[in-house]
Amino acid sequence: MSAPPPPYNNPGSQPGGPPGYGPPEGKPGGQPGYGPPGGQPGGQPGYGPPGGQQGYGPPPPPAPYHQGQPGYGQPTTVIITQPMMSPPMRESPVGMTCPSCQKQIITSTTYQTGTLTWVACLVLCLVGCDVGCCFIPFCISSCKDTVHSCPNCRTTLGKHNRM
Repeated sequence: MSAPPPPYNNPGSQPGGPPGYGPPEGKPGGQPGYGPPGGQPGGQPGYGPPGGQQGYGPPPPPAPYHQGQPGYGQPTTVIITQPMMSPPMRESPVGMTCPSCQKQIITSTTYQTGTLTWVACLVLCLVGCDVGCCFIPFCISSCKDTVHSCPNCRTTLGKHNRM
């Protein structure tokens, strides 16, 4: 086996002092072996600040900011926006705030020829209405797609496709 460890000299175990609280190390009244580091009298070499200094000195200066590099410098402000939920666009006009002019509006609706109009025309042609009756879906607004626009700035806001 190896040799037993050296005895522990508790600085607070002196007469008249509370346990665990002894005089500062290296000051008069300290225990031998626990004094100032760096090979000074009563100290152990290799422990404490380098060069046998009594104190640690001022703290090191803060690291400089790296301007112009990502992740360094001024803090970044993040703005979180929620998407505007537009009401569902159907056949009838819809009340909403126009994203272009920021005014409260009721959309104006127009009708465009869409897929359902052409499918209805083709079906009427195949059934036998090829003389001119097959063009009836182009005259009925309920067969066409509905386009919603702003009455103020005329911006197209949405389209309701029938098919």
